[in-house]
Amino acid sequence: MMKKLLFTHLLIPFSLLAQDSTATEDFSSYGDAGSAKNYTTQKVLNQSPQKLISIAYERQNNFSWTDSRQGLPISNTTSSGVNGLRAVVNVPVISKSSIIWQLGASYWGSKIAFTNPLDSRFYNNLNNASMNTYGINNTVFKPLSEKKFLIIQANADANHVLNGGGFSSRDLTFSGSFIYGWKKSEKNMIGVGVSRTYRAGQLIYVPVLLWNKTMNDQWGMELLLPARGHLRYNFSTKNMLQLGYELEGNQYRMNNTITGNDWFIQRGELKPRLMWDRQLLGFIWLNAQAGLRYNWRFEVYDKYDGKKAANRIYDFNIQKPFYFNIGLSFVSQ
Repeated sequence: MMKKLLFTHLLIPFSLLAQDSTATEDFSSYGDAGSAKNYTTQKVLNQSPQKLISIAYERQNNFSWTDSRQGLPISNTTSSGVNGLRAVVNVPVISKSSIIWQLGASYWGSKIAFTNPLDSRFYNNLNNASMNTYGINNTVFKPLSEKKFLIIQANADANHVLNGGGFSSRDLTFSGSFIYGWKKSEKNMIGVGVSRTYRAGQLIYVPVLLWNKTMNDQWGMELLLPARGHLRYNFSTKNMLQLGYELEGNQYRMNNTITGNDWFIQRGELKPRLMWDRQLLGFIWLNAQAGLRYNWRFEVYDKYDGKKAANRIYDFNIQKPFYFNIGLSFVSQ
């Protein structure tokens, strides 16, 4: 049943408005050079390469939690850290200079462990359980002329906590983006649009600014605000550093194994970070990042897309731990 649901939503119309960073991927290497009409490409000089296939391990250090359940005293506990695996696959389906259509799939897993878990339903359900996101996405890059373009992207994600409960249609969240842009030169492109996103853990609609610019052979920037933004320094086209941030998250269904009710964890993380990308061999690149994990939101509701205080069960304050992420990618250049 879950596979049928995901396949159905893979084919949803691109009128869905949304969020993801896949909207800025580089499709220029897939273009059809034989077209009679000239179209713009979605790449500025020295831009970081698109990851077609990537796998990475992420670790967050120990940190403390403070929670306040409504009507009950504040309680404290400590996490011994978060370990997770990430994987992404992107496949071009149509690759012409006049239009690029790409399909993608992703996995984001996180396992949270507590050193002194409290005797509560929430901690007993979450301790050593995996918070998983299985995602599929469609991305269309449509050049309108030599200067103008559209980017339309839609996501369907299944998010749940593996603690004994099975899959459900209530795991699903939907997001996407619509951007209209201008390629001012081979070093400068700007786009504006709107997003439907769960990156802050809760469903919101926000305006979007896309701005990729290369100032000179060394310096550039890659922005998709408010989702992420980085200042780039190129040692060369095959070795670069980026300093910036990313906001990421989603809503996760967790089955309460005691009562059988569904809870929904709204998780958002702001990550100021330093990233290093370097070519190892051919199309194989090393990717490493380190930074701070700032808790944007970690709340628990008894309702899907809950926002009202009456539906909030937990509201957590989480210490800001350091984290690192290291992985390998097969890229398009």
